[in-house]
Amino acid sequence: MDIEKMLKHFNEVVSKDTLMETLSIRYVDMGEDFLVAQMPVNSKVHQPMGLLHGGASVALAESVGSFASALSVDLDKFEVRGIEISANHLKSIKEGIVTATARPIHKGKTTHLWEIRIIDEQQNLISLCKLTNIILPKK
Repeated sequence: MDIEKMLKHFNEVVSKDTLMETLSIRYVDMGEDFLVAQMPVNSKVHQPMGLLHGGASVALAESVGSFASALSVDLDKFEVRGIEISANHLKSIKEGIVTATARPIHKGKTTHLWEIRIIDEQQNLISLCKLTNIILPKK
């Protein structure tokens, strides 16, 4: 399947009626060792002071990192579950688009570790996250 068709499927089918849809997260690019998603920064994802909520950044990071793991395994045989996430919020943003890129640090048989960099439109690093996923056999 070509990349455009896969991204369209992720955005229109897989993300439908999920947190990704609620937060307007869109998958925009992918390759052998990365997955990229974007999220608009607006009042839906603000904390009370009018800035991007750290929890929204973490939701974006976990969404792109978990999906990246799912693309790496046979989903007929395995399930992906996030087991730990950490985030360092380095810069605030009030509006615009943030872009999250997940790249693997480690992809083993039972665990995957991803680095997710969230940047703004000026390429400023907003958050740096690490996500650990466990790969479980389906029962």
